[in-house]
Amino acid sequence: MERNDNMKNILEELKWRGLIYDIINEEELEKRLQEPITLYCGFDPTADSLHIGSLLPIVTLMRFHQAGHRIIALTGGGTGLIGDPSGKKNERQMNQEETVFSWAELFKKQFARFLPFDDETAFSLDNYQWLGEMKAIDMWREYGKHFNINYMLAKDSVKSRLDNGLSYLEFSYMIMQSIDFLKMYQDNKLHCEMQIGGQDQWGNITAGMELIRKVAGSDAKVFGLTLPLITKSDGTKFGKTESGAVWLDEEKTSPYEMYQFFINTADADVIPFLKYYTFLNKDEIASLEEKVQKEPHLREAQKTLAKEVVKLVHGKQGLENAMKLTEALFSGNIQSLNVQEIKMCFNDVAFIETKDDMGLLDALTALQAASSKREGREFIKNGAISVNGIQVRDLEFVVRKDEAIGKEFSVIRRGKKNYYLIKHQ
Repeated sequence: MERNDNMKNILEELKWRGLIYDIINEEELEKRLQEPITLYCGFDPTADSLHIGSLLPIVTLMRFHQAGHRIIALTGGGTGLIGDPSGKKNERQMNQEETVFSWAELFKKQFARFLPFDDETAFSLDNYQWLGEMKAIDMWREYGKHFNINYMLAKDSVKSRLDNGLSYLEFSYMIMQSIDFLKMYQDNKLHCEMQIGGQDQWGNITAGMELIRKVAGSDAKVFGLTLPLITKSDGTKFGKTESGAVWLDEEKTSPYEMYQFFINTADADVIPFLKYYTFLNKDEIASLEEKVQKEPHLREAQKTLAKEVVKLVHGKQGLENAMKLTEALFSGNIQSLNVQEIKMCFNDVAFIETKDDMGLLDALTALQAASSKREGREFIKNGAISVNGIQVRDLEFVVRKDEAIGKEFSVIRRGKKNYYLIKHQ
């Protein structure tokens, strides 16, 4: 009984979390969700890792699955070879087939960290399975005849690109994605009746629904739901740092870096992000919201958000590693870190490379930690400078390779938060 209630209440849950941008056939969908439904979301392999923006639809699939519905994570091994005009000014870069296929396999491994694929309630599929075998003439005869050019041109994803130019290759993307929906709808085991995606996928989703009705009959019941594209309250793009995108692959974005990304979330954004990315309930999030209002300096909500997301993406061990590095930096206990951990913590700070030992004053000016030697002397006299976690007040102090961490790195801190790195060659 409880599971059935979860099925029915999934839309209410998504609305409360701010995860619905638009719903197609909402009233009918509410009725349909009283019983298990199969839904899918597609992900084109355009890089060697999913990123933090991809995590939102993945978590949404997780929510549907936990509510008792059947889910499909569809890797776009076929569509990834083409491109999608949705929300883009320029055509997607064409990648080699072997590159797209290798990225597709990496995606599938990453999906499996979040979704319990059992081929009964959760499925991992690749649209190259059917698109790769399809002949061009078959696509035009069997499917192309169902697409009205005026209908396609009216879609915002296409219309917005007409002035800049849109190739037939990307124009055909809508047909290919529609075929995906139809194929999985027709599959007796899957009988997929619903697609979810970002708000920029509205045109592709509705085109797929229309194709199903034309092929299967006008009484075919299928549904679509779009998620909002996340933006920050200051108008800047979510998921980007100075060093680039926040990736789900720990080799590209370490657990520590991901932790820092989320712990630095603005007060105005932290509650929406808690709703989007965590499985905390209403009472837990309401309590954190109260702390943001009454004790913002404690940053309790940000700490919770960072812990929950890092644990979700990288597991308990990844979170423990992130917390260890965070504590080491907060306490200034730099010497507790090894070379690999130093690389993780300081991959985006100002650095210099040297083969020689270097006077601390010279190092401060070379790193632009001080605007001049005079200012550097003031910093040192006032106890504002530490080297590898040890406060230095000696104006003649020399930064030596033999005393560096792993004989590779010397970490200089000015004040509480300003870090600089000397790489010893």
